[in-house]
Amino acid sequence: MASSAPPDPTPITLADLAAIPVERLSGVGPKKLDGLHKLGIDSLLDLLTHYPRRYLDRTNQAKVRDLRPGEEGMVLATVRSISSRRVKGGRAMVTGDIADETGRLKISFFNQGWREKQLPVGTEAIFYGKVEDFRGVRQMTNPVVDLIGNRTGKIIPVYPQSEKSGLSTWDLGDMCAQALRRCEPRGIAEPLPAGILERFDFVDRQTALIGIHTPESMGQSAAARKRLVFDELLRIQLALVLRKRALELTSVGIVHDPSTALMSTYWQRLPFPLTGAQQRVIGEIIADLARPIPMHRLLQGDVGAGKTVVAVSALLAAVQGGHQGAMMAPTEVLAEQHALGLRRDLAGFQVPAEEGSLFEDRELRIALLTNRVTGAERKQILADLADGGVDIVVGTHALIQDAVKFRSLGVVVIDEQHRFGVEQRAALRSSNPDGTAPDVLVMTATPIPRTAAMTVYGDLDVSVLDELPPGRTPIETSWARSEADVDDAWKLVRGEVEQGRQCYVVCPLIEESQKLEVSSATETFEQLSAGELYGLRLALLHGRMTSQEKEATMTAFRRGDLDVLVATTVIEVGVDVPNATVMVILDADRFGIAQLHQLRGRVGRGAHRSFCVLVAGEPTPDGEARLEAMVRTTDGFDLAEVDLDLRGEGTIMGERQKGRNDLRLASLRRDRPWVERAREVAFELIDDDAGPGDGLHHLPALRDELKLFLGEEDEEFLLKG
Repeated sequence: MASSAPPDPTPITLADLAAIPVERLSGVGPKKLDGLHKLGIDSLLDLLTHYPRRYLDRTNQAKVRDLRPGEEGMVLATVRSISSRRVKGGRAMVTGDIADETGRLKISFFNQGWREKQLPVGTEAIFYGKVEDFRGVRQMTNPVVDLIGNRTGKIIPVYPQSEKSGLSTWDLGDMCAQALRRCEPRGIAEPLPAGILERFDFVDRQTALIGIHTPESMGQSAAARKRLVFDELLRIQLALVLRKRALELTSVGIVHDPSTALMSTYWQRLPFPLTGAQQRVIGEIIADLARPIPMHRLLQGDVGAGKTVVAVSALLAAVQGGHQGAMMAPTEVLAEQHALGLRRDLAGFQVPAEEGSLFEDRELRIALLTNRVTGAERKQILADLADGGVDIVVGTHALIQDAVKFRSLGVVVIDEQHRFGVEQRAALRSSNPDGTAPDVLVMTATPIPRTAAMTVYGDLDVSVLDELPPGRTPIETSWARSEADVDDAWKLVRGEVEQGRQCYVVCPLIEESQKLEVSSATETFEQLSAGELYGLRLALLHGRMTSQEKEATMTAFRRGDLDVLVATTVIEVGVDVPNATVMVILDADRFGIAQLHQLRGRVGRGAHRSFCVLVAGEPTPDGEARLEAMVRTTDGFDLAEVDLDLRGEGTIMGERQKGRNDLRLASLRRDRPWVERAREVAFELIDDDAGPGDGLHHLPALRDELKLFLGEEDEEFLLKG
């Protein structure tokens, strides 16, 4: 008799699990397979990374008499009565009574007509849910039901599932348990070095997957979650650090002139001394510029923290050494404002002649390049950029068009990073004809929580301006809920205008929408002009106006020819009018925290006392939380954390991406310490590699997992720029 083949001794990798279709499991016929596909589950890996949302601890089962209103409870009870009826909208409502030897409990199910057949009188089942008191009667609404089976006295995982899948949480639990049993003979491969497991007291990968899907205790599920959370975060950090190291190895940077002569002249001209934070960040940038590795730095700073001063200092460092600087802004209005500011602040600056040159020092030259610049003017600017006739260029997306060539681009500043895609961020880095890569500084006034910055911008070094310049007065923020509050807001506007100040009124829409009962800019402008602000000089600004119209309106507002600017969020970014002291935001609950914070930052830019009034009548609970946070603090970093808590993380790859790259278990809010630890470990593992230079050759299993979870498209999204 021929002997059977020996069992495969090699452990099962996640790639192996990804290659096994889920229909290989017993009991998965066409109907269940269709349901699994609807949940995005095609392989055993998809199944085992479809983690439980929560657990039912049936080791602590209660009696009916012990249930307390307001608390979640779980009882083993018998159905005493059950009936269904139709309610408003034609939906089914099923009600019934359940009982054990200690008492009775009312149950009700909305839009679950099938429960009447599932729970005939005499059925014994586990009921789990929140206990409520309704007119002296205890009840559960839409409880989780388990028809006993073999689950009594166990920790039961509850899986996220959609109604359209037709699968129960029990179906998914049974499939996961079966898949894990099938892995037992070979075991599941462990990709992490033993030292990492010991340092953080991690269970191995197999124990983690068993513990997350079939825990014997809540402690076991917690240990499993800790390990699997770390795995998710580590994969992202490894990809980012690999990218960072690859850029450092493959990019040829520019070693800039260490002299700070031009910068010093600029600082001396400022009407205020540099803050300690500005000095620290400029020092970090100067250190970067002195290295042969291209700078790749994110500058975070709250509204009004003085990011522009830091950016101009970096641009002057490039000019000092005979190179060029470029600043890219997301809108023409902001680009034009930057150009005006640079021409004002750097007027008369002398650029040192190149060593060995017969020419003397010359005046620093600044150009503005947007799509509005056409014809002969555009041709001249392009020629000057190519031969070095322009020292600093300010522009929009027009800077990354094929026709734009630089003689030697030394420093790139990208303003309002969140408004640009990663492709645009990368384009300016390949601008030089000699193949050198310019140093890149990306800026955002939208504060990013530390964990999010380390995750989404993890391939960048991060500098933070956490100090406001002297003389900035905190903006007084209030929430106008009633008609009387709104009347007071218009009185405040009139009072400030009488003192020579100016005001903004912001609306969420340009035209009236029947779907959203919100104010429109045009309607509000007409209403205020004829009513509450009659007699004041009002103007309207919105995104559908031409560039010329927008610029003419903004110029008039900056000059003081207008009292009140009624606008959409077109003013969110970069509009700087120090004389504006009041910001009234209508339907403020319709805006996100970051947007509200940006808008509020348009006032308080001078030495005058400033105000922000948030108008909202009856916001949603989340809307109320946003407004309360805005009233409570003006600290953008605090607000960013609140925003993260309210919105959640979403996917790391953005809304367009769906798949294994999502954070399935990890939370940037709950797991903040693990983000930092994962980043530390990523640097350690990659820098310890003795291979060809791009890291992880000594850990092939971990390297393979990166490819498995981060496909080419995901890597491009995460790693470009």
